[in-house]
Amino acid sequence: MKTGQKTFLGGSLTAAVVWILVSGAALAADPAADPLPSWNDGPTKQAILSFVKEATDKSSAKYIVPEDRIATFDNDGTVWCEQPVVELVFTEARLKELAAKDPTLKDKQPFKAALEGDREYFEKAGMKAVLELVVATHGNMSQNQFETEARDFFKTAKQPKFGVPFAQTAFLPMVELLQYLRANGFQTWICSGGWMDLMRMVTQEAYGIPPQQVIGSSLKEEWVEKDGKYVVWLLPELLSICDHAGKPVDIDLHIGKRPVLAAGNVRTGGDIEMLRYCQSRKGPTFQLMVNHDDAVREFAYGEKNHESLDAAKKNGWTVVSIKDDWKRVFAFER
Repeated sequence: MKTGQKTFLGGSLTAAVVWILVSGAALAADPAADPLPSWNDGPTKQAILSFVKEATDKSSAKYIVPEDRIATFDNDGTVWCEQPVVELVFTEARLKELAAKDPTLKDKQPFKAALEGDREYFEKAGMKAVLELVVATHGNMSQNQFETEARDFFKTAKQPKFGVPFAQTAFLPMVELLQYLRANGFQTWICSGGWMDLMRMVTQEAYGIPPQQVIGSSLKEEWVEKDGKYVVWLLPELLSICDHAGKPVDIDLHIGKRPVLAAGNVRTGGDIEMLRYCQSRKGPTFQLMVNHDDAVREFAYGEKNHESLDAAKKNGWTVVSIKDDWKRVFAFER
């Protein structure tokens, strides 16, 4: 897949990410060190520390056996920056190739908006429009071909505001939280409306989460013979939209247990059902809702109907203020 200079700029994927993982491992190895150094001291940080302490203390009434310590995190906007949506950036190059063969796509939505760089359209249309693009642009190819294109993308593509590879826009406080949970016997999973096969190419390096612990939206697949070889073939048919009510369903399908901790973010209301699903589990649970309120260090945006924040207030979920709760947002910050 060829990438245009405007959208995809050169860069290294792993430099800052390796630094995050190495420094985090060093912290985890020292029991006296602060496990969440990029979090400001306050109610949010203390709530997280208290939950983990009680969940791992066998003498506590809130003790959780290791096999039940499952934590699910949304991806876009929860553990890395979602402005712009990476799935949309990734599909642009592929869409341009298709439009060159079929010019009528230039007059059809959501293809027209993608080709014209109309971000506002996708802000209003949401993940469903992004997924429509994905179905059209990433079907009819082998899984191996898709993985090759995805790896090439993450080697060169940069986030436009910060000028760094997308993997380096992982939120440092959330990477620390993921490491802290794993150090205390939790399984950490990604459960996102984003594209599962795309996320699987970067989550290990960005967050330390292996591809088999990534749940997301996906296409139907089949095992077929192509040019004398058998391959997994991606069909141009949607299998799952892992968003809103689809998240609990996909968690049950892939994990088979409710999470004891779930984290999402304010933007579309797409994470509410996952947090409700977590909270309805019998026994101790913990829910996080990331609020994007820092226009200087990241972005400031929300929902017109305040759906996610209202749900957090009603259900007693912990709201993370990027502006107030995080000392640093990204590893590349000075």
